[in-house]
Amino acid sequence: MASSLLLLLDDIATIMDDIALMSKMAAKKTAGVLGDDLALNAQQVTGVSADRELPVVWKVAKGSLINKCILVPLALIISYVAGWLINPLLVIGGLFLCYEGVEKVIHTLQHKKSTDAEAAEQRVLQAETDLVAYENEKVKGAIRTDFILSAEIVVITLGTVAAATMLTKITVLSLIALVMTVGVYGFVAVIVKIDDAGLYLIKKESDFKKKLGQGLLSFAPILMKFLSIVGTIAMFLVGGGIINHAVPWMHHFTEDSVDYVEVLPNIGTILGAVTPMLINFVVGIIAGLIVLMVVKAVTKLWPKSGKSS
Repeated sequence: MASSLLLLLDDIATIMDDIALMSKMAAKKTAGVLGDDLALNAQQVTGVSADRELPVVWKVAKGSLINKCILVPLALIISYVAGWLINPLLVIGGLFLCYEGVEKVIHTLQHKKSTDAEAAEQRVLQAETDLVAYENEKVKGAIRTDFILSAEIVVITLGTVAAATMLTKITVLSLIALVMTVGVYGFVAVIVKIDDAGLYLIKKESDFKKKLGQGLLSFAPILMKFLSIVGTIAMFLVGGGIINHAVPWMHHFTEDSVDYVEVLPNIGTILGAVTPMLINFVVGIIAGLIVLMVVKAVTKLWPKSGKSS
């Protein structure tokens, strides 16, 4: 009886070691997606009133957890029943990200800031009137984007634990999903409240705290603008990267390009590291433009479907 108990404890310890090792490997492989996820989600909550920032982040975080509760069992089932389906589904998600990225760029170019005071006032009044609808749209958009990025995180993690037992797969996938969600939205919550922290410090008597508060207030809009740009770029990088890895000839072209530039003197190492990102970025833009043209063509052919959406 005692020996059986010791064997059981030894098996449990072995499983826990495997889970810890595989979780560490999966976390390293998904770190890039985590950075993109952080930038995208911080960008998604820009434009929301200060008192609604944390509630919006909380709503999106809950949506992200629901996404992962759907994706983890779905990925396990698909990998077991029809593993060949995972790549096509990821490509569809990648195309959607690229399409959203192109739409954001076009929207930014078409909607310039009001230079007229009256026009600016009208925009403020409209924003206040449509505040609930605007916030809900922001939340829905963030959850949609999170679904694609979460799917990539889940698939990358699944590839890391492909040879493991089902128990280990479930544990590692669940652990990574939870840690990524808490990590991303915890950071997002901190980022969106930087300006509030600055206002709080300015009210203090200490000159150091006041200067620190002023610094945070100056830094907050710069950071949000930076994250807005990075978030849009991330859409093209992640979406283009998914498509690149799914299309064999494109993936081989990227590898050959890296091999070619790496042998260049002095700058070869730097170019070798940057080349895959540049190719993914270009692929993402082209894919987004193609999807946009297809969507516009479909809308023209079936205008009723475009209006109903």
